[in-house]
Amino acid sequence: MDRYNELVELITKANYEYHVLDNATTLTDEEYDNYLRELYKIESEHPDWIRNDSPTHKIGGIILDKFDKVTHNIPMMSLADVFNEDEIREFDERIRKEGINPSYVCELKIDGLSVSLKYEKGILVSGATRGDGYVGEDITHNVKTIKQVPLKLNQEIDIEVRGEIYISKKTLEELNKERQEKGEPLLKNCRNTAAGSVRQLDSKVAAKRNLEVWIYHLPDPEDYGIKTHHEALEFMKDLGFRTNPNNRLVNSIDEVVEFIEGMNHLRDDLPYDIDGVVIKLDDLHDHEIMGNTIRYPKWACAYKFPAQIVQTKLNDIKFTVGRTGQVTPNAILEPVMVMGSLVSKATLHNEEYCITKDIRIGDTVRIIKAGDVIPRVDSVVMDDRSSNSLPFSFTKECPMCGSKLVKKDAAYYCKNDNCQKKDIESLIHFAARDTMNIIGLGDAIIEDFFNLGYIKKISDIYRLGDYVDELKLLEGFGEKSINNLLDSISLSKNNSLDRLLFALGIRYVGKKTGKILAKEFKTMDNLMRADYETLKNIYDIGEVIAQSVVDYFSNEKNICLINELKEIGMNMEYLGSEVTEETIFSGKTFVLTGTLDTITRDEAKEKIESLGGNCSGSVSKKTNVVIAGHDAGSKLTRAQELGIEIWDEDRFIKEIESFFN
Repeated sequence: MDRYNELVELITKANYEYHVLDNATTLTDEEYDNYLRELYKIESEHPDWIRNDSPTHKIGGIILDKFDKVTHNIPMMSLADVFNEDEIREFDERIRKEGINPSYVCELKIDGLSVSLKYEKGILVSGATRGDGYVGEDITHNVKTIKQVPLKLNQEIDIEVRGEIYISKKTLEELNKERQEKGEPLLKNCRNTAAGSVRQLDSKVAAKRNLEVWIYHLPDPEDYGIKTHHEALEFMKDLGFRTNPNNRLVNSIDEVVEFIEGMNHLRDDLPYDIDGVVIKLDDLHDHEIMGNTIRYPKWACAYKFPAQIVQTKLNDIKFTVGRTGQVTPNAILEPVMVMGSLVSKATLHNEEYCITKDIRIGDTVRIIKAGDVIPRVDSVVMDDRSSNSLPFSFTKECPMCGSKLVKKDAAYYCKNDNCQKKDIESLIHFAARDTMNIIGLGDAIIEDFFNLGYIKKISDIYRLGDYVDELKLLEGFGEKSINNLLDSISLSKNNSLDRLLFALGIRYVGKKTGKILAKEFKTMDNLMRADYETLKNIYDIGEVIAQSVVDYFSNEKNICLINELKEIGMNMEYLGSEVTEETIFSGKTFVLTGTLDTITRDEAKEKIESLGGNCSGSVSKKTNVVIAGHDAGSKLTRAQELGIEIWDEDRFIKEIESFFN
């Protein structure tokens, strides 16, 4: 066994030197291959010896039936975008108004897929996608195949880090060359290929895609005595993580602008795709001062490089109906490559947009696409316009049912409650990732099922099992895919009330509003009984949303839908809290710091939230209680400075035991 352990350490060291440090290894290629073969042989003869951090795990081989969900203890927040120098300087001004004299860390915004990696005693235990920022998917089996992801750190430490998974331009080129030779469809761009590779159920497929990763964020830096983001990057690098060498610590917003300009010129020469530069306050204490919105940290922003503009021909204008009945014009284009994607459609927004820009069928138009934004027609090349072109005219009838459209503000609406297109769009919205997250029930499949008569309304989704024999006759629907789809449909019945409220398509009730209403009323029945006055006085609801909710639950058709969903076993309660009565935790913000002996940090956060409290990663004036374990660091010091209540572990355990014992 000594030889086995020696081989693991030798190969792991060589992988670290080559893939993380980008240095020549101490082993020749022949030595590396011989050692790896010897390691495989020993593991085949002694499977009970196999270590979790064995380099053989990089090869893949695990096949899953589905992805499990992972809840992020600290949300993986998005960044607010800025698009020009004025907005960059406005960001700097907002920070200076708080009395901060800032230093910034500028980082490349890698065009890939966000990932969270967790380690216990220095051993990788899980990898997860960002998902909606609160709940992601467990992709540990694929993460282990990434050569730059250490299976074992240089210290026996419990830690979570976050980064970006991507594939290089060269890898995409090689993959497409291979696919072309096999007659397979080509992969469109690096970002989509990376995202698709990470979500392979068979880890051998992911291993062949040659995924790479940069690590850029430490969610709990204060726990390790770190005071700046720049220190956090160095700390993670010392642990064995691969951090991007193009990061720069600067002392003024002028230096930020200079860095951005330099990277914009160099971006085409980089071996990987970037779509901007991330700007972060360096001092972690300044992060606490700035705080966060519900979606973004106020101490960071993402500058997006100018969008690419290409020209193509506008062949036609088609009108589509959304779930609210709004009719939208869309450009049908001569297919053209824009930022690595083949674009054949683009949005035209509304009647005023088309008339103001004088967009006509047959025009040569300029298409613009920035990052993930849907392509849009930016302008017309007037010199190429045909003399017999006709001015744009908005349709007067619904393109799906022929009903006369009604104009409200700048938009046209189909008011026919029986319009099938509205039904299809409502079904698509209900099943989408951010709503009920029914995997396998995509847009095209929903439309096919609707036309076949299997799904005509939301409740029919949960009766799809009645059509198993019919589904087996459809192309692409084998027994396994049908079972996976039905499992996902069944699983969606357990979603929390806030997701259901968003999924139902109540006008003005999005993700955030759905959570506010669910937390306030706890059950669907309570919300259905709420009157206009009660609703409008809830913080962040107001008159317009209140009236929309009242109108929705005044409609008998909607009440019937709710009752049908109850009958099929749909959860109608908010799952964010297990305890409904008022507790000492209710409405308070808690911060955990240091090491707890009798409970893990994840378990502690779960208990706090189940008792109505909130958990934060940093101490600020809004913090109510800091729970301090052994070796508590700067968070404890900060709490003492602000006069915040501090609990030791004994006090915390006594408080939660009164509810859970």
